[in-house]
Amino acid sequence: MARVYNFSAGPAVLPEAVLTEAAAEMLDYGGTGMGVMEMSHRSKAYQNILDTAEADLRSLMGIPENYKVLFLQGGASQQFAMVPMNLMKNKVADYIVTGVWAKKAWQEASMYGQANVVASSADRNFSYIPDCSDLPISENADYVYICENNTIYGTKFKSLPNTKGKDLVADVSSCFLSEPVDVSKYAMIYGGVQKNIGPAGVVIAIIREDLITEDVLPGTPTMLRYKTHADAGSLYNTPPAYGIYICGKVFKWLQQLGGLEAMQAVNEKKAAILYDFLDNSKLFQGTVEPASRSLMNVPFITGDKDMDAKFVKAAEAAGFVNLKGHRLVGGMRASIYNAMPIEGVSALVDFMAAFEKENR
Repeated sequence: MARVYNFSAGPAVLPEAVLTEAAAEMLDYGGTGMGVMEMSHRSKAYQNILDTAEADLRSLMGIPENYKVLFLQGGASQQFAMVPMNLMKNKVADYIVTGVWAKKAWQEASMYGQANVVASSADRNFSYIPDCSDLPISENADYVYICENNTIYGTKFKSLPNTKGKDLVADVSSCFLSEPVDVSKYAMIYGGVQKNIGPAGVVIAIIREDLITEDVLPGTPTMLRYKTHADAGSLYNTPPAYGIYICGKVFKWLQQLGGLEAMQAVNEKKAAILYDFLDNSKLFQGTVEPASRSLMNVPFITGDKDMDAKFVKAAEAAGFVNLKGHRLVGGMRASIYNAMPIEGVSALVDFMAAFEKENR
């Protein structure tokens, strides 16, 4: 069977070149006589995989030397608790709530201290990013928290909030490595890799070293302390070894494409193809205010639930899968991550145009 165009929000499409290479190494990685899935995480061969992955990520993102790179487990959702457990020294933090995941992170932080919502876009169903140029930042806040790209609602911070000198923590799960980033503007960046980098099961956290201390909230489990993993080089316990291996291959793939500047250019072209069609369509319409549109996740509707369902069914039959919108918002959503080729987006738009012609 031919491969479909997979528009899933995550786990999501991976580069075919990476999958082909991994398939060739499934039974024998680098002459070891075994696959990475079977390999001891304490072996020299695996240590080299881990070290190379970290070095390539540092190169891609220009990560400063005073930041640690940690390969963790537990999903981005576990970070909702780990962040306050490790960073909420004064037991105060400010949260900007622009979607479901930021709201969940805020709710989790509220269990550990005073978590203040200093801005929100809930008033218009999270269809925009609020003005964050002059926020009521708390004087004793330990950090300011954002979810930089909102997978469900299709919004993206185009400029970072003015934190008035406070540390910025960002969940970048669905925009990780989609464009260049100045890591030094953040105290911590983290994200689940299953959207834009690798298979489900790995979380990458990039944390400024001065924040990784023994000074954590009382009762914080050993496994939920950043220092535990930093001191052990992400090998305190058995890591998600195969997932990290695939991430490493994606880092190489991005380097071969020309890095994050080249990837951003491709992503902007892909998004423009889809948004331009939506802006001129008489049947389909986007749901996000143009100034806040994500390059990665594009939600859209027809305004008729039955027509939406008809479209999703027809699209799947034509080889465009996982276009159904999140259960909280309905409609459709095309996630066009790094590994989605331009051809896939162009083919989707051609299909949408034909569907519109038949159903108007």
